[in-house]
Amino acid sequence: MSDDVTGKLRDAIRSIPDYPKPGVIFRDITTLLGNADAFHLAVEELAEPWRGKQIKHVAGIEARGLILGGAMAYCLHAGFIPIRKKGKLPRKTVRIAYDLEYGQDELEIHVDAVNPGDAIFLVDDLIATGGTAIAAVELIHQLGAEVAGAGFIIDLPDLGGAKKLRAMGVNVHSLVSFEGD
Repeated sequence: MSDDVTGKLRDAIRSIPDYPKPGVIFRDITTLLGNADAFHLAVEELAEPWRGKQIKHVAGIEARGLILGGAMAYCLHAGFIPIRKKGKLPRKTVRIAYDLEYGQDELEIHVDAVNPGDAIFLVDDLIATGGTAIAAVELIHQLGAEVAGAGFIIDLPDLGGAKKLRAMGVNVHSLVSFEGD
């Protein structure tokens, strides 16, 4: 990916200081999503390394990963699977609890969403500490499918999430890094 592309994507992301608490800079991709050129560019750049790789499904993590996941699935001619918070999916699910900065949450996926051996591409807007993405990978593995890769618009490398995913054997692709956040 060229520096020009990275710059265009970075410019489309709004940085909001002291949100949700003092000292935190929130990286808001809603401005990127609202910019047709930037949104198209982000989806194309996330999809590019996976074209022709026999991806069966794209799994999007709630909430922004659902938006990106549908677009990615279309680009890759793959099915789409939502990974949602507890209680949001209508059929039988498998669930996993994971730690947040101040507590726990749970993610679910339909039990019949994938088949053993399916190649799944996982997508979300941002990778920080990795807790949510790691939980999503573990859910997919519980169903016997493989996570061929994971994509994020934003990586906060100082928080180590992408490194943790790579240690699990997941190929991680991100478009923009914000150091020190």
